Amino acid sequence: MNYPEIVHIGGEQTVTGSCHLVRACGITIMVDCGLYQGGDADHSVELVPTVNPHEIDYLFLTHAHIDHIGRLPDLIATGFSGEIICSHPTKALLAPMLTDTMRLSGYSKNQEKKILAAIEELSWGFEYNTSFKLKKGIEFKLGRAGHILGSSFISFKFPSVKASNAVAVTFSGDLGNKDTPILCDPDPPEHSDLLILESTYGDRLHEGRSQRQQKLRDVLGNAFRDGGKVFVPAFSLGRTQEFLFELDRLYGDKPPAPVFVDSPLGLKITKIYSELSAFWDKESSSLLASGDHPFDFNHLYSVASFREHKELLEMPGPAIIIAGSGMCSGGRILDHLATGLADKRNDIFFVGYQAHGTLGRKIIEFSNRANGYVLIGSRKVAIKAKVHKLSGYSAHADQKGLVDWVASMLGKPGRIKLVHGELESRTALSEILLEKGYNVEP
Repeated sequence: MNYPEIVHIGGEQTVTGSCHLVRACGITIMVDCGLYQGGDADHSVELVPTVNPHEIDYLFLTHAHIDHIGRLPDLIATGFSGEIICSHPTKALLAPMLTDTMRLSGYSKNQEKKILAAIEELSWGFEYNTSFKLKKGIEFKLGRAGHILGSSFISFKFPSVKASNAVAVTFSGDLGNKDTPILCDPDPPEHSDLLILESTYGDRLHEGRSQRQQKLRDVLGNAFRDGGKVFVPAFSLGRTQEFLFELDRLYGDKPPAPVFVDSPLGLKITKIYSELSAFWDKESSSLLASGDHPFDFNHLYSVASFREHKELLEMPGPAIIIAGSGMCSGGRILDHLATGLADKRNDIFFVGYQAHGTLGRKIIEFSNRANGYVLIGSRKVAIKAKVHKLSGYSAHADQKGLVDWVASMLGKPGRIKLVHGELESRTALSEILLEKGYNVEP
């Protein structure tokens, strides 16, 4: 098989930093351009000189999480002027997500303005499940990945001089779970000669939706009886909106405690999610049509200003506080943890992946130790709050979800390359795929 040349610049053996280079038919394509986070930063590779940004014809973005788009400003600043291709929702989410990142990366206001203008000029939103042509006869199609709003897997067809048929290559991007709030289920992939498959949770299984809802209800009930605060470190894009949806389903307009979204970016993204309701699943669309907006219920409060944030730190419980960042690597959640982690009346809910080296990962690990503590800045903070890891709310498909998605392909893929996972996850997923007769690249 005459495969195109593929170079995994980032995310080959880590969960963050996704970036893949494809060269075929004289065309250079980059799939994602993400930042490394937490301990994954030790694996970081410079985009330049790995590839000259001037040589990249197309940049495909599977979705708008920073570990998939965060190096886009750097790419543009060093000369990229090709086309940026993604779904319509992802295009709408690029500016707010990258604005936040550029401010943390030291770009000036003037540089930020120029880069955002370039992104707007170069980026194009495309429909799902429709074939489009690039230069040199290359074709692509976006499929729903079910990870966050706008997430996609990408199927390419490359003309081949050594084969009668085109060579089909699919990048899974980040795959989500079925029956996820707001999101349509992942589409089944077309047949592929080479499948580049994520493996974040390739070694574990999640609870089903009914199980995770009941677990959330039970844990919240216990937390409110203690009269403390419930802290939810949540990614501004995806987890915040889905957690609000679940609270709305559990309690309607009568949550047992006030709910605060203490994240300016989370509030902005939630507004955009509302504007993109045309891309919601049937359940969410039906609720909206009946007058039940899942991001708008009684006792839900927005915490936009820093003054309001400081006031919230002093407010007694019970309360649910949703704040970024999702891995506790920065943002307002750090202030809440610095003041609330040592209080045994409080609870912390982790509802997303925690990369190696992040504060979130350390809190989970050290909470199981006697006299466990973490450093927040230079401050040593004891872990007395109860720590809960709700894996059922992960945005990533578990082992069964990944295997089922591969099995839904019409005919087995010619070859599978596992990426986007720690060694244990990749090994476990590889073993079960090999048992089922798939050709998995070691």
